[in-house]
Amino acid sequence: MKLWEIAHSRTGDKGNIANISLIAYDIKDYELLREKVTSQKVKEWFGEMVKGEVVRYELPQLGAMNFVMRDALGGGVTRTLSLDMHGKGMSSYLLDMEI
Repeated sequence: MKLWEIAHSRTGDKGNIANISLIAYDIKDYELLREKVTSQKVKEWFGEMVKGEVVRYELPQLGAMNFVMRDALGGGVTRTLSLDMHGKGMSSYLLDMEI
Protein backbone atom coordinates (compact mmCIF):
# COMPACT_ATOMS: atom_id res chain seq x y z
CA MET A 1 0.00 0.00 0.00
CA LYS A 2 1.06 3.59 -0.58
CA LEU A 3 1.31 5.99 2.35
CA TRP A 4 -1.30 8.31 0.80
CA GLU A 5 -3.88 5.57 1.37
CA ILE A 6 -3.68 5.91 5.17
CA ALA A 7 -2.04 9.29 5.82
CA HIS A 8 -1.70 12.87 4.69
CA SER A 9 1.27 15.19 4.96
CA ARG A 10 2.46 18.78 5.27
CA THR A 11 5.88 20.22 4.59
CA GLY A 12 7.87 23.12 5.96
CA ASP A 13 11.36 24.44 5.41
CA LYS A 14 13.94 26.75 6.89
CA GLY A 15 17.23 27.35 5.15
CA ASN A 16 18.56 23.99 3.99
CA ILE A 17 16.32 21.97 6.35
CA ALA A 18 13.00 20.45 5.31
CA ASN A 19 10.47 18.94 7.66
CA ILE A 20 7.61 16.68 6.70
CA SER A 21 4.71 15.77 8.91
CA LEU A 22 2.96 12.45 8.33
CA ILE A 23 -0.50 12.23 9.87
CA ALA A 24 -2.67 9.11 9.94
CA TYR A 25 -6.24 9.59 8.74
CA ASP A 26 -7.26 7.08 11.41
CA ILE A 27 -5.36 6.95 14.71
CA LYS A 28 -5.56 3.15 14.53
CA ASP A 29 -3.06 3.24 11.64
CA TYR A 30 -0.44 5.15 13.63
CA GLU A 31 1.35 2.02 14.87
CA LEU A 32 1.68 0.73 11.30
CA LEU A 33 3.17 4.07 10.26
CA ARG A 34 5.49 4.02 13.28
CA GLU A 35 6.72 0.55 12.37
CA LYS A 36 7.10 1.03 8.62
CA VAL A 37 8.15 4.67 8.20
CA THR A 38 11.47 4.96 10.01
CA SER A 39 14.07 7.70 9.69
CA GLN A 40 16.31 5.29 7.79
CA LYS A 41 13.57 4.33 5.32
CA VAL A 42 12.68 7.97 4.70
CA LYS A 43 16.34 8.81 4.07
CA GLU A 44 16.63 5.88 1.66
CA TRP A 45 13.40 6.90 -0.09
CA PHE A 46 14.64 10.44 -0.74
CA GLY A 47 18.09 9.21 -1.79
CA GLU A 48 20.42 11.94 -3.02
CA MET A 49 17.82 14.66 -2.37
CA VAL A 50 18.57 14.49 1.36
CA LYS A 51 22.29 14.58 2.03
CA GLY A 52 22.13 15.02 5.82
CA GLU A 53 20.51 13.16 8.67
CA VAL A 54 16.80 12.46 9.01
CA VAL A 55 15.34 12.60 12.53
CA ARG A 56 11.82 11.39 13.34
CA TYR A 57 9.78 13.00 16.10
CA GLU A 58 6.71 11.08 17.24
CA LEU A 59 3.36 12.57 18.24
CA PRO A 60 1.32 9.47 19.10
CA GLN A 61 -1.51 11.41 20.72
CA LEU A 62 -2.10 13.04 17.31
CA GLY A 63 -1.37 9.94 15.25
CA ALA A 64 1.45 11.85 13.61
CA MET A 65 5.19 12.06 13.20
CA ASN A 66 7.50 14.75 11.91
CA PHE A 67 10.67 14.13 9.93
CA VAL A 68 13.39 16.78 10.04
CA MET A 69 15.75 16.40 7.09
CA ARG A 70 19.03 18.29 7.08
CA ASP A 71 20.90 19.32 3.94
CA ALA A 72 17.76 18.61 1.96
CA LEU A 73 17.11 21.70 -0.16
CA GLY A 74 20.20 22.09 -2.28
CA GLY A 75 21.64 24.78 -0.02
CA GLY A 76 18.36 26.59 0.67
CA VAL A 77 16.03 28.89 -1.22
CA THR A 78 18.62 31.45 -2.24
CA ARG A 79 21.30 28.93 -3.29
CA THR A 80 19.59 25.99 -4.97
CA LEU A 81 18.97 25.39 -8.66
CA SER A 82 16.06 23.10 -7.81
CA LEU A 83 12.64 23.90 -9.25
CA ASP A 84 11.01 23.18 -5.87
CA MET A 85 13.35 25.29 -3.77
CA HIS A 86 11.01 25.34 -0.78
CA GLY A 87 10.58 21.57 -0.60
CA LYS A 88 6.76 21.71 -0.79
CA GLY A 89 6.60 18.79 -3.21
CA MET A 90 8.54 16.58 -0.81
CA SER A 91 5.36 15.69 1.11
CA SER A 92 3.73 14.32 -2.06
CA TYR A 93 6.86 12.36 -2.82
CA LEU A 94 6.86 10.80 0.67
CA LEU A 95 3.18 9.85 0.36
CA ASP A 96 4.04 7.83 -2.76
CA MET A 97 6.26 5.52 -0.68
CA GLU A 98 5.16 1.90 -0.57
CA ILE A 99 4.84 0.29 2.88
